[in-house]
Amino acid sequence: MRGLPGYFLVVFYFARESIYSYLCSSIICNISCMTFVRCFSLMALSTIMCFNMNAEINQSVIQQTIRSLSAKDASNDVGIEKGVRQAASLWQVADGSDQDFQKFCETNYIADPIEKEHVFLKISDYMEAINGYYNQMTLRLQQNMHLTTGPLYPIDEMFASYSPSSHLTDDFFTNKIAFIIMLNFPHLTLVEKEALGNDRKAWAYARLGDMFTQRIPADVLQKQGNAMSDAEMYISAYNIYMGYTTNKEGKVLFSKEMVLLSHWNLRDEIKSNYNKGKIGLDKQRTIYEIMKRIIAQEIPVEVINAGKYMWNPFTNTIMLDGKFAQASPESTTRYQKMVNTFKAMQGIDKYTGDTYIDRKFNDEMEISLKDAESLFDSFLSAPELKILAKMISKRLGRKLEAYDIWYDGFKARSNMDEVKLNEQTRFLYPNADAMKNDLPNILMKAGFSKDKANYIAAKVAVDPARGSGHAWGSAMKGQQSHLRTRIPATGMDYKGYNIAIHEFGHNVEQTISMYDVDYYMMSGVPNTAFTEALAFVFQKRDLEFLGIKDSDPEKKAMDVLDKVWTMYEITGVSMVDISVWKWLYAHPDATAEQLKEATISIAKEIWNKYYAPVFGVKDETILAVYSHMIDSPLYLSAYAFGQIIEFQLSQYLEGKNFATEVERIFSQGRLTPNAWMKQATGSPLNVEPMLEAVRKVVIKK
Repeated sequence: MRGLPGYFLVVFYFARESIYSYLCSSIICNISCMTFVRCFSLMALSTIMCFNMNAEINQSVIQQTIRSLSAKDASNDVGIEKGVRQAASLWQVADGSDQDFQKFCETNYIADPIEKEHVFLKISDYMEAINGYYNQMTLRLQQNMHLTTGPLYPIDEMFASYSPSSHLTDDFFTNKIAFIIMLNFPHLTLVEKEALGNDRKAWAYARLGDMFTQRIPADVLQKQGNAMSDAEMYISAYNIYMGYTTNKEGKVLFSKEMVLLSHWNLRDEIKSNYNKGKIGLDKQRTIYEIMKRIIAQEIPVEVINAGKYMWNPFTNTIMLDGKFAQASPESTTRYQKMVNTFKAMQGIDKYTGDTYIDRKFNDEMEISLKDAESLFDSFLSAPELKILAKMISKRLGRKLEAYDIWYDGFKARSNMDEVKLNEQTRFLYPNADAMKNDLPNILMKAGFSKDKANYIAAKVAVDPARGSGHAWGSAMKGQQSHLRTRIPATGMDYKGYNIAIHEFGHNVEQTISMYDVDYYMMSGVPNTAFTEALAFVFQKRDLEFLGIKDSDPEKKAMDVLDKVWTMYEITGVSMVDISVWKWLYAHPDATAEQLKEATISIAKEIWNKYYAPVFGVKDETILAVYSHMIDSPLYLSAYAFGQIIEFQLSQYLEGKNFATEVERIFSQGRLTPNAWMKQATGSPLNVEPMLEAVRKVVIKK
C-alpha cells in the first residue's frame, strides 16, 4: 500500500509524490510510498533549466570563461562547458556582474581530480547533516498530525505545514555554494547518465549535479507546501463510519466499530468480502455506492468522519427525527483541493520553464510521460485481459461489476478465515511495541541472517498512525526510518498487518539504500516505483511471516493472474490521474465544479476505452476514487511501475537467496530506472514478461 519514505528537506520537503510535491511542503502523504532520494537528488531535471527571470550573462563572457577554464584543464572540455553554461543560466543580477561571474568561475573551478573528489566527499557529508536534521525537525513538527497523540487543534496544522527549510535554496545561491556545485559537478541528461555504465563515482558526481537546477523563491515553495498540507489533512480525516450506513433496503451491514478511511480501507473492505455469499456481495455494492457519492461529491457532509446520522447511500438520505431526509452534499471540496494544488504547482512552473507533469515524469521518475502512457496503453489493450475477466466471472458465478477491478480471489488469503486471521494478528500485535519487537523475526523468516535482521530492525521505529499508514525514511546515517500503521485499541487486525508488512518493505529498502550504499549522493532508489516494488514483494509474503504456508499447487499460477489483474486496475487509475492533470493545464482557470465534471468525464472515457469491453458495462466512474489524486497527484503511476518492477524482481529472485539478492540489488542506490533494472536482473524495465506469464497460465487452463 502506501509507503512514504522520509525526505530530506534541504531545499524541499519530501512527500511521496514528486520533487515538487515535496518541495518544502511540510506534509507526509498517507500513501506515500515514494522513495526517499537523498540530497537534492530528487531535483534532477532531464535538461538544465535555462529559464532566467533576470538578465543573462553575456555570451562572449561565457565563451571567454570556458576558454579560460579549459586552458587550466584541457581534459574536461565538455564538463567545463556544461558547468559554466548551467551556472550562467541561474546567475542573477543580485549575484554580481558578468565580470564577477567570470572571476567566480576562474576562482572556484577545481581542475585537480584528487581535490575534486575530496570536495565532493565533504559536500556529501555536509548535505547528509543538513538533510538529516531537517528531516528530524519535520518529523517532530508533523508528529501530532500523523500519530495517534490525541485530539488535533488548528495550531497542529499550522506547525505541520511549516517548512523550516524553505529558505535554504535561496541561501545556497546567495552564498554561492550552489554555483560551486553546478560549476564542478554539472547536471547530466538522462542519456548521459545511462552511458556512465558501472562507474560508481561518476554516478555519484552526476547525482550531486542534480542538486541545484532551479531557483524558486521561498514564498512560492511555502505556498506549495501549504496546499499539499491542506490536501493531506483533508484526506487523512476522510473516514466513513460504516456502522451508520445501510444497504439499499435500509439494513445495517457493518459493525458500529468499523471506520474506514477513503479510499484505501473502503477498497480493502471490498476485497475482503469475496467468497462471502450474498452478504459479501451486498456489502461490496454498498461500498461502491459510497465511492460513487464521494466521486460525485454528493456525499452528505454530515457523514464524513462522523458517526452521528444513519445514511443510506443508495437514496443518499440521512436519518433525521426518525425519518430519512435529504442532507447537505459536500459539493466540490474534493476538487477544490486539487485546484489549490494545481495553482501552487503553476506558481513553481514559471521558475522552471516546464510543468508539474514534466517534472514528475522526466525529472523525478526519469521515465518520459510518452513512454509511460505507451506502456500503460499496450497493457490495458492486451487481449489476455478479456480471457482473465471471463475466468473471474466464472469463479464469481455472475457478471462482473465495476468494483471487481479489485477482485481478490486469486490470493490464498481470499479463502482464509479472516476472523481467525484477525484474532492472530491482534494477539501478536496489540500495540506498536509488539510490532517493533517482532521485526527481527519477520526478517529472519524472509531469509536474513540473525545479525542482519537485528541490524535492519534496529534502524526502524514503529508508530501508531492516524491514517492507514506510511513509511518515512531516514535522511542520514544514525536515524531510524519509521513504519507507521493504524493500530486500534483492540490490536492490529489482519488488514492493518497486511499494510504494515508493505510499509516494512519500504523500511527495508530505506535502510539498505541509506546505510549500505557506497556514496551518500547515491542513496535511495531510482524513483518511487522501486521502493513500491520491494514493498509489494514483502506484502505478498505476509501469510508466510505469520507461519501460514500455502500448499496449493496452483499458487504460482494464481499469483501471476493476481498480479496481472492488479496491474490492470492500477494502470487505469494512473491514466485518469495523468489525464486530469493534462486537462488542468489545458484549462488553467477552471473552477472546482468544472474540474469535478471533467474528472468524472475522464474517468468514464478511460473506463469505456479499456474496461467496458472487458466488463460489459459502460460509464463507470470508479477509476476516479483514489485519494492519491488529491494529496499525492501523479503518484499513482509509481504503483503501476512498481507492479512491473516487482514482477520482474520476483521472477529474478525465484530460486535465489532472497535476502542476499535484496541486499545486493538495493545497495545499488539511485541509478536511472533502466540502468538499475539491468544491473539488478539483467533486463530493462518491460511489461512483456507479465503478459507472457499470463499467456502461459491461460494456455494451461
